[in-house]
Amino acid sequence: MSMAVDSFAASVRRFSPRLLLSELLLKQWFEPVVPFTVMIGLWTYFALTIPDYASVQNSVSLLRLFAEFGFVALAMGFCLVTGGIDLSVGAIFALCNFAALYFLLVREWPVGLAIPATLLVGALLGSINGFLIGFLKTRPFLTTLVTLIILRASVNLLNTSYAQVFATNSVESDAWDFVGGGSVLGIPINAATLFVVLLICHIFLSRSRYGWHLTAIGASRKAARHAGIRVRLMLFMTYVLSGTLCAASGIFYAARQASTDSTTGVGWEFQALTAVVLGGVSLAGGKGTVWRAMIGALIIFLLINGLVRMGIPGYVTSAVTGMILLAAVGIDVKWSKNRGKAIQKIYVNPAFVPLASAPAVQPGATSPYAQNDRLINAQAIGVDQVEGPEDVILDRQGRLYGSTRDGNVIRFSGPDFKTREVFAHIGGRPLGMQFDRDENLIVAVAGMGVYGVAPDGGIFKVTDETNRTWYKLNDDSRLRMADDLDIAPDGKIYFSDCTTRYEMTTNTLDILEGRPNGRVVCYDPATKTTRTVINHFYFPNGICVSHDGKSILIASTSLCKVFRHWVDGPNKGKTEVLMDELPGNPDNINRASDGTYWLALVGIRTPTFDLAARKPGFRLRMVKQVPTDEWLAPALNHGCVLKFNEQGEALESWWDPTGISHSTLTSMREHEGYLYLGGLENNRIGRIKLDGVDDSWTGYDAYWGAKAGWRNNGIFRSSAARYQKRHRPRRRPERDPAARRRDEPERSARHSHTDWRAAARHRRRHRGRRRRGLCLRRTAGGQAQRQ
Repeated sequence: MSMAVDSFAASVRRFSPRLLLSELLLKQWFEPVVPFTVMIGLWTYFALTIPDYASVQNSVSLLRLFAEFGFVALAMGFCLVTGGIDLSVGAIFALCNFAALYFLLVREWPVGLAIPATLLVGALLGSINGFLIGFLKTRPFLTTLVTLIILRASVNLLNTSYAQVFATNSVESDAWDFVGGGSVLGIPINAATLFVVLLICHIFLSRSRYGWHLTAIGASRKAARHAGIRVRLMLFMTYVLSGTLCAASGIFYAARQASTDSTTGVGWEFQALTAVVLGGVSLAGGKGTVWRAMIGALIIFLLINGLVRMGIPGYVTSAVTGMILLAAVGIDVKWSKNRGKAIQKIYVNPAFVPLASAPAVQPGATSPYAQNDRLINAQAIGVDQVEGPEDVILDRQGRLYGSTRDGNVIRFSGPDFKTREVFAHIGGRPLGMQFDRDENLIVAVAGMGVYGVAPDGGIFKVTDETNRTWYKLNDDSRLRMADDLDIAPDGKIYFSDCTTRYEMTTNTLDILEGRPNGRVVCYDPATKTTRTVINHFYFPNGICVSHDGKSILIASTSLCKVFRHWVDGPNKGKTEVLMDELPGNPDNINRASDGTYWLALVGIRTPTFDLAARKPGFRLRMVKQVPTDEWLAPALNHGCVLKFNEQGEALESWWDPTGISHSTLTSMREHEGYLYLGGLENNRIGRIKLDGVDDSWTGYDAYWGAKAGWRNNGIFRSSAARYQKRHRPRRRPERDPAARRRDEPERSARHSHTDWRAAARHRRRHRGRRRRGLCLRRTAGGQAQRQ
């Protein structure tokens, strides 16, 4: 019964409506859900109130009527994506409708020539807008408003002149009749053409470089120009495309109606603008898809058509359209400005944290956790030469490494570790480290994944993603915050990804939230695959492979517990609690020389912090209303290191209660009788002498043996070898000395008159490159610098 209750409680903490809503709002595809729901609601309402509205015949008729408006709305959508607007789409549509009839009835051109000519007219009309807006940098609103007035007046004049000709003539063409009333698989030809055009435009806008350029221009023209995008040309072509789409709409309208008058296309520009904004295309530019534009166009079309069929006067329909446009613009502006704030308010969703009771830590207490001052006099290494060494480790040569917040791995060597050098610049935030069998330093890098550093300083990627959780809305395949790692005897790397919802800069929110957002991941170098071993884990931090290699120890920072997960043996796949009642938040775990383990406590629990863990509402209000630097947190100014055995029993503790030398301890490593200390916020690496330990014990030898060389057991030899091969200086193959002496006279005779000229050209060329600062030289760390 209790196990069922615990499982139900864990499921409640894992899922919540606020959590689901926050993840939905992060998805771009969720924004059109509301317009799509409105569209379905409108169709359902009219289907219930208008006779035969839902019939197949009426649906086909609606598709035929909608397609022409859909082309115009698509043209408006492209202009809005680029940050502009085209108020002349209705006038261009009307003029192209006239042009198609003029070419067929007056000029008597064949259909095969009249259709391309009409498309060309639309492209030319769009090019006028494009030239003025793109190259002359006029305002899109005023420019297209002027062209609207001019083109509308031109349409009225032309209709007056040719109205009688159009009324008395007709086109006798089966092809033209098919364009006006034909069908493909039961779908009207104009609707089928619109669907094909939508697919092409979707691929163009979302999958092509030019589509990305259009979106970038709409987001920021200045940034797009600095990125090398040809802004003027792209804007010009956008309005050409807009005119062409309007021309296609005019062709289908002319084929269907075979007439034109002064009211053709009147008001379509505002209906199209209302449609695309309602569908989710931003007025500010830089956001929108063709499908959003079509959803909005369907809403406006269904609304106008339904109101007309219900007998509502036209002026009421226009008023409704205007109110919808006003509301859509207001919502678009407000949502664009406040979307991030709205998500931020509901994204953090604290839950009840089931903390066990904390043991006594007062000085003089009988528990092994009693405070002492055994770390106060620790020797300081590299004071002010290292920034936040979250993890420390030593290699076979006794050199000391620290992972720092500036993306570097710093190495100290020499007597008393006085020599400092940047061993590798990985980037990100290097955290946990471990040497593999081939002496590659494997590093967990927050924000990047797991990387390796070869003995010569070459950097190679191990993995940066894992399998995606199939039922999660957000893609969690990327490793957001690889924290700590360890390597099993078979070469598999087990590492923690402590949160899938937050980044390195905001990972404290995951601890405050108290939800199982982390996971433990395994990378197998033999198969080069990465898989999630444990999902939905409470902020997994420290990882350590047990001495026998059959299990891994996992520190849960938010639960203040240490777990054991079996990777071999009869209990393989099972996870159990190893240490429950810890006095603080555990961090890294490492092996000790006597078969036990070291554990760092990054923070010490307080009664207030434990009470807040049981009050999710309090933590939520704190996150919303209190500045970050005043949030309630565990005691971070107490450095503490524990030693525990295989049974999870605490044996000893080392403290710095002042926090002056070593606060926020996150790691420790035993090496040849010393314990080395690292801290997330420290400016040094500490070292203390241990009593009663094996002074010859080293971590590397405990893992791989005293004389483990370059043995190919699938442990990254391939990656390191590829790096060395790629960076090895090119050498010519050795030749037989006798053959070299035999060919020397011939070679000298062949090249004696050209070698000095080639050498002179080489000197002149490189002298000029050095003068311009173009020659590069390789530093000792493998990085390129200008000479």
